[in-house]
Amino acid sequence: MHWSDEGLVLGARRHGESSVILELMTREHGRHLGLVHGGRSKRLQPVLQPGNSVHATWRARLDEHLGSYVIEPGATRSARFIDVPLALYGVGALAALLRLLPERDPHPALYEAATVLAGHLDDVHVAPALFVRFELVLLAELGFGLDLSRCAATGRADDLAYVSPKSGRAVSAEAGAPYRQRLLPLPRFLLAGASGRDPTAEAVKEGFALTEHFMRVHLFEPRGLDVPEERARFVAAALRAAAAPDV
Repeated sequence: MHWSDEGLVLGARRHGESSVILELMTREHGRHLGLVHGGRSKRLQPVLQPGNSVHATWRARLDEHLGSYVIEPGATRSARFIDVPLALYGVGALAALLRLLPERDPHPALYEAATVLAGHLDDVHVAPALFVRFELVLLAELGFGLDLSRCAATGRADDLAYVSPKSGRAVSAEAGAPYRQRLLPLPRFLLAGASGRDPTAEAVKEGFALTEHFMRVHLFEPRGLDVPEERARFVAAALRAAAAPDV
């Protein structure tokens, strides 16, 4: 058994004296583990850092075996992240959320979203909004997508201001006004056609609250899990960055 694929490094743990067990989010083969012989060498160790992209060839005698990887470097981002706390927290949060996926379950759209996000985690103006969008893709890929395209009550696509915490559907400002205390705010940067760049601190906060609510209901609580600490640290850093005045 063997295949080759593009992968985003989520983590690596030591195995024996010189090898590592590498965890990748791959384009066509989902979240996948494999042994990298010599993974702790001076040549490979910088390549196998979380947030980097690689080209991986996996081989095993049987499909259900752990198998081994041969790795070639792709986009290296980890060096850029060292001095950017937001990026370091973001890599950890990204990996923690992708570990909600079953192993070896393909999600090409989620791979693409994760790779785009990884490429911008050190951009404090872009990363917070991109992370919220990534979480929306995660929910959709796991079968719990939100419908933010039109009002659940009127069917209109304009003046959308809220999201129903039960149905996950958008609600217009007029239709939702009598129930606004029970609805979740819909930040404008998530509306169709919005650029997503430099949303206000309040909009970023609303975006993370929106995705956290549905992840709690559909992903964390049914599994007896809390929201990952890595995500909480990233959200706190993202809100600080969004609130900080430009220098």
